Amino acid sequence: MIIDSHAHLDDGAFSNEIDMVMARARAEGVGAVINPGADVASSKAAIAIAAAYPEVYALAGIHPHEAAGASDEAIGEIAAILSAPKVVGIGEIGLDYYRELSPRDDQLRVFRAQMELARETGLPVQIHSRDAASDTLKIVREYSRRVAAIVMHCYSGSAEMARELVMLGCYISLAGPVTYGNARKQVEVAGQVPLDRLLVETDSPYLAPNPYRGRRNEPAYVVETARKIAAVRTISFEEVAAATSANAAGIFGISPVRAI
Repeated sequence: MIIDSHAHLDDGAFSNEIDMVMARARAEGVGAVINPGADVASSKAAIAIAAAYPEVYALAGIHPHEAAGASDEAIGEIAAILSAPKVVGIGEIGLDYYRELSPRDDQLRVFRAQMELARETGLPVQIHSRDAASDTLKIVREYSRRVAAIVMHCYSGSAEMARELVMLGCYISLAGPVTYGNARKQVEVAGQVPLDRLLVETDSPYLAPNPYRGRRNEPAYVVETARKIAAVRTISFEEVAAATSANAAGIFGISPVRAI
């Protein structure tokens, strides 16, 4: 059994196909999928999907790309739906200075507001950070002892930063890029981060791992990421699957569905 700790099943790429996508995931032993939101609407869609599939759990949050349009009212709406059934955390939140689709001041405002929600509710968070290491680390340092758990989603930073994040109590989640031929940093992270601090994810429908690179990603492919980590660490796939799943289940308080 394995847990895909981050997949956007509400994305239009999966329209009318979620039944088949989940059937393929079950066939690969995926026992749970965590679906984060990117804004109020997608968070509500994630909650609806979680209600329809026993393996799926939802996060509610506002992505940094959507921060410019996120009013106090929108943040209040996120706060209101955090108590919905099968909402197990806040995400996907954070900073993105690569695309910078929202001004940095808005990103920082919305990120901090949602970290405050995590502090108030006791829920864990999933953080997106791209080309924003310094500001991300500053906020993580500020909140690391004030929130239940911090997961660095689809981690693409250095091994040095990963070590500091782990020292702060964070978890590192690796996705398909660790399987790519040019993935020097991710491979280094896969080999060095303690197994009890690692998670695996697909970030579906994006970033499909080898040998599916270039295709639409989906939760069934999370096994390829785990296999790559196992190869890097020279341990079994089963050991990686068990450890990363136990970590995800503990962080988010979920009960995976065992494949038959």
